[in-house]
Amino acid sequence: MSEPTADQLPTEDGRALAGVPDGFDRLWTPHRMAYVTGERPSKDAGDGCPFCVAPGRPDEESLVVARGEHCFVVMNLFPYNAGHVLVCPYRHVSLYVDLTDEETLEFTAMTKTAIRVLQETSGPHGFNLGMNQGEVAGAGVAAHLHQHVIPRWGGDMNFLPIVAQTKAIPVLLEDARRSLAQAWPTA
Repeated sequence: MSEPTADQLPTEDGRALAGVPDGFDRLWTPHRMAYVTGERPSKDAGDGCPFCVAPGRPDEESLVVARGEHCFVVMNLFPYNAGHVLVCPYRHVSLYVDLTDEETLEFTAMTKTAIRVLQETSGPHGFNLGMNQGEVAGAGVAAHLHQHVIPRWGGDMNFLPIVAQTKAIPVLLEDARRSLAQAWPTA
């Protein structure tokens, strides 16, 4: 059975009804619905906060790349690019100014190390670094401070994010975590 032609499509007020084939392929990302509907992780420390839960699990399971005394580095579950990591304090604080001096030093040192390790393992042409503090500033998990370290390459953006709201990531998170963890310097 062939697809209906345009003149055979059911219409309402001259418009094709939803679900009727239109010649476009679609890339589905249902995991993003939690962000659309506001069903984000809890603002409370403990079981609901992914950055409080991750350090209590094995590194491979939680995608932790490296651990320090006050902070850790973890793969971003929704990466903008391959190798996108987050630097997080263990302590559940929401703002950079809430870090202790010791936490701030390690937070900064781990960010610098993440950049060096990413340079060594994947040779990016540049980086985006950033902290979104508060939901209005774009923080997906606003209650637990985290800094993004995103490797960038010339031409790493293409039409997919623009027309399909989909990002093609060429490496599995587990493989990227393993590569970074193996290259992370030991104390």
